[in-house]
Amino acid sequence: MAGQGKHVEVDETLIGGKSQARGFGSRLYKKTMVMGMVERGGKMRAGPVPDDRIDTLEPLVVARVRKGTTVGTDGLPSYNALGDTFDHGVVRHAQGEWRRGEHHTNSIEGHWSLRAVRGTHVHISPKHAWKYISEFSDRHNMRHSHLAMFNLLVHAFALPRLADA
Repeated sequence: MAGQGKHVEVDETLIGGKSQARGFGSRLYKKTMVMGMVERGGKMRAGPVPDDRIDTLEPLVVARVRKGTTVGTDGLPSYNALGDTFDHGVVRHAQGEWRRGEHHTNSIEGHWSLRAVRGTHVHISPKHAWKYISEFSDRHNMRHSHLAMFNLLVHAFALPRLADA
């Protein structure tokens, strides 16, 4: 993903509706942690992750983003070591900062609003979250090529049905 002179935004979020639980750890109650990366003006990759710890998130970024890429993240401490591998810019939302020079996470955070969920899906279950996340990522990646999206749909009709396979 990306490369020399390109910029990738990385962020994580929780999906799964409003939590009714209270107390320590309640923010994760019945929620799915999702991490995503989007190249500015390019493609997006996203998927569920078990947690937002450094040993989970950093290897995913290092494995999928090419060296020489500028990486922008929020102030989550799990991203601190990315500066060893990439030109890493951080915006600190907790301090009211949304942009620092060329660094921001507005593109990926706009994707997390997942407005399509409210209009298309009533609920996203943790068991099937990866399917919904893949759908939204594909919609993002195909947003400028409606003909290609249509051709893929027509091609899918020609594939054998589960009962025929």
